[in-house]
Amino acid sequence: MEALRLAVVGARGWRRAGLAFLLGVMAVGALPPLYIWPLLIPALVGLYWLTEAAVRPRTAFWAAWLFGLGYFTAGLYWIVNAFLVQADQFGWMAPFAVLGLSALLAVFVAGASWVTRVSGVRGIGGVLVFAGAWTGFEWLRSWVLTGFPWNLMGSVWLFSDAMIQVTAVIGTYGLGLITVAAAAMPAVLGDPAVKGAKGGIAVLVAFAIVAAGFAGGTARLAAAGPAAEVPGVRLRLVQPSIPQELKWAPHLIDAHLAAHLRLGAGASGAAPTHLFWGETAAPLYLADDPERLRIVGEFTPGGGVTVLGTLRRTPPSEPFQVWNSLIAIDPDGTVVATYDKTHLVPFGEYVPLRDLLGIDKFTPGATDFSRGTGLTVIDLPGLPPVSPLICYEVIFPARVVPRGERPAWLLNLTNDGWYGISSGPHQHLGAARLRAVEEGLPLVRIANTGISAIIDAHGRVVASLGLMEEGVVDGGLPAPLATPTPYARFGNLTVLAVVAISFALGWQLRRRP
Repeated sequence: MEALRLAVVGARGWRRAGLAFLLGVMAVGALPPLYIWPLLIPALVGLYWLTEAAVRPRTAFWAAWLFGLGYFTAGLYWIVNAFLVQADQFGWMAPFAVLGLSALLAVFVAGASWVTRVSGVRGIGGVLVFAGAWTGFEWLRSWVLTGFPWNLMGSVWLFSDAMIQVTAVIGTYGLGLITVAAAAMPAVLGDPAVKGAKGGIAVLVAFAIVAAGFAGGTARLAAAGPAAEVPGVRLRLVQPSIPQELKWAPHLIDAHLAAHLRLGAGASGAAPTHLFWGETAAPLYLADDPERLRIVGEFTPGGGVTVLGTLRRTPPSEPFQVWNSLIAIDPDGTVVATYDKTHLVPFGEYVPLRDLLGIDKFTPGATDFSRGTGLTVIDLPGLPPVSPLICYEVIFPARVVPRGERPAWLLNLTNDGWYGISSGPHQHLGAARLRAVEEGLPLVRIANTGISAIIDAHGRVVASLGLMEEGVVDGGLPAPLATPTPYARFGNLTVLAVVAISFALGWQLRRRP
């Protein structure tokens, strides 16, 4: 290990840059859907060695920035597919978009290494400072410039229902801190200043903490047993798998609506009490179209609703605004509930600094979407109160329910058809599962091209339909936990707590001369 460490820290120039970049690419193998989690160990050990041995903090910063560039470029490659849907208009932007976004996000990885190097703490304590700094900057990444907390380090454990249970207490950020500390701790085995058995003991303790998380999660699931269901509710999630390049074609609108109606009315199991379609399943102003509303109402189960994504606009007498919305339609064809998306996608739903940049968003329509009034809880006939989320609103930890109101479940309408057959939809589903565990609430996810799923309050997938498959998901609505989880009560205060503990332990265990 000492010889390997010397080889890593001795790299200079383009060799050092290439090594840092490739270590970042290697780390992506641990993310959904591959889950090759052992790759995190060489990736983060190498990054920590480059950080610890840097002559100056800025040297550590740039090495870690290159690591982050590799990590995010490989982890977000699927964004390219969104620009290729209208390749003649936006295809040229694809490489610039992925590299530009990755270069920006890499700053957060670089910041963690810079803080670690500036602290002057090395050895076992240095690893703990590094893990705390990584977690702190992941949290910052969820807020800065509207935020994009995609592929948080804790998501590498989504292959294990037991391992993600700890997020009910410390959130996905806390699970990420434990993961980074464990994966990077073997770096001390190559440090000649860590004498005797100290390095080996530190590695064993770090791995034992991960194992304890797995054991605790296993016990939690065993105690919970199979998910209970809300009586009298039978859901049907409609997944028509309409290709994105056809979805917005004006002459196909009624054909798309008919596909949803046909699938929803199919005799594939027990009769549903409620129907759900995906984001912008009706790519028109459906609330202003009485005839089409009537038709949807005719196919809606008695006493229930059809919930779907559509566009919504202001009345003609008011200044024009448009929203990416969810509406619920009863059997009479009446809109009984509405939710407007609040957290919009930059450049996809609006263009920041539009006047300065002089470009249009790369989704249909020249007008920017307007923001909704905020997260809310809505009541739907025959269903418990629900907090609706559209598209990537589900990826933000501790920001999926309104403050002071606790719904009985979460509803996520999305359209991952932009990203084709790629890792993106798998990663998006994983984020939804983590929100369910964090909040102790079941989550129902409907996607145009998949992956649609019913998820219980422990993050377990009860029923699902795979990517690019046409069909429906039938199932009951899982019940919420009886009481809010610690993370649901305290939110990201737990992030500050675990980061502070990691820094404090790191300082106490710092390597002394």
